[in-house]
Amino acid sequence: MKETALLIIDVQNDYFDGGKNPLVGPELAVQKVAQLLTRFREQNLPRIFIQHISRNPEASFFAPNTPGIEIHPAIKPTTNERIIQKQVPNSFIGTGLFDYLKSLNIGRLVICGMMTHMCVDATVRAAKDLGFDVLVIADACATKDLKFEKGATKAEQVQIAFLSAFSAYYAKVVTTQEFLSGKS
Repeated sequence: MKETALLIIDVQNDYFDGGKNPLVGPELAVQKVAQLLTRFREQNLPRIFIQHISRNPEASFFAPNTPGIEIHPAIKPTTNERIIQKQVPNSFIGTGLFDYLKSLNIGRLVICGMMTHMCVDATVRAAKDLGFDVLVIADACATKDLKFEKGATKAEQVQIAFLSAFSAYYAKVVTTQEFLSGKS
């Protein structure tokens, strides 16, 4: 039987107030991530933290050796939880994540984190393409307002668009409450 793991993507200080790239609603998202993390810890199921660290020391955010790259203190990993560092949006590229998951016989990923439209998106799609069953926890993800040319899209609409796209093929999308109540 395939096992389930929690994959927490880029819940790092630069995405919060005072950080170099604050998102819309990261505080609510990290509270939901903490609830999921508590459940996975209670059930002694695998928990994997993804940490983005830019290759460029002059990066606008997630620059190496800065407080912004640290995982948010509300979900501080324990010594027996895996932290995998990445340098691109897709958590599988250049990281060993795939091999690690296979070594644990993981077939289902519960994914949450930041930014929904970038690193969560790239990882969700790759996970599905690699054969994993994917569950995305909608309210445990956060994103930001986006601009393109003369237009702008509010974070709420970005979130809806990406979660809707996931649910069309790549993942089942549920809330934290739905997941914790066993309805997923």
